[in-house]
Amino acid sequence: MSTDTVSPLRQRMIEDMNARKLCAETQRGHIHSCRRFAAFLKRSPDTATFEDIRLFQLHLAETGVSICNRNRIMTGLRFLLRVTLRRLDLAAEIYHIREPQKIPLVMSPDETRRLLAVATSLKVRVLLSLGYGCGLRAGEVVRLKVKHIDRAQRIIRVEQAKGRKDRHVMLSPETLDLLREWWKARPTRWDAGVPPEERLLFPSRKPGKPMTTRQLSRLFHEAADAAGIKKAVTLHALRHSFATHLLERGTDIRIIQALLGHDKLDSTARYARVATGMIAKIESPLDMLSQPGKKPKRSRKDQPTA
Repeated sequence: MSTDTVSPLRQRMIEDMNARKLCAETQRGHIHSCRRFAAFLKRSPDTATFEDIRLFQLHLAETGVSICNRNRIMTGLRFLLRVTLRRLDLAAEIYHIREPQKIPLVMSPDETRRLLAVATSLKVRVLLSLGYGCGLRAGEVVRLKVKHIDRAQRIIRVEQAKGRKDRHVMLSPETLDLLREWWKARPTRWDAGVPPEERLLFPSRKPGKPMTTRQLSRLFHEAADAAGIKKAVTLHALRHSFATHLLERGTDIRIIQALLGHDKLDSTARYARVATGMIAKIESPLDMLSQPGKKPKRSRKDQPTA
């Protein structure tokens, strides 16, 4: 979509995305998807046919594009066809593939303890503590400002996170102490002219910009290597571990759902599949067969009420 004949089409698509308040990252993804389709066609996407859509989807499958990326590409192309070009007939030819359901990879409490212990830098320790102790996403951590820290109520306000939703998470005394310590050591070169409440907790070298999630991810992997963690964990494993460890300690799953900002309980319930502490305590029916006189333990719901 980089030629002169396609440029007006791209501009119209950008206007359509702006009108629907799509975030910048989503817009970039949609534009990239349509560029890829145009490169496949070697002509403007507004000349596409049913056969072109079929062959493009076949091309993505044959070139080894992952299911996640393939679905993302086709979502962007469907926006172009359905919204900008008003070609509902072509948009109907787009199909999505069900992604394999995989359980999240989490760290054990001991691994998490080692990870935080090897973070000798105060900045790294604060960043990782926020990810694990509050269940924050990487983008939510780096965008934190002074105004988001409510010391009186001991909460952190997460504004306009994924899905354009606000939520509150807990602010433990230990995390608050770390934040106070970091605030004293935090660089202040870009604070001039910025109201105190609007100052970023983790500014970058660019004025008014937070540190990047890529940098945070690099710091996490350095700490994971130093802690001797052999699992192929990513930065997002801190959030997975946050939810799993809360569930193993008996926290109500609805509360965990609210802390994570999930719309559907199904998204939170998947952590029950990786809560190894809970799974290990479940009595196997094989054990009951070997002890025929033993009665199964009653759950709390089955307990008689007074």
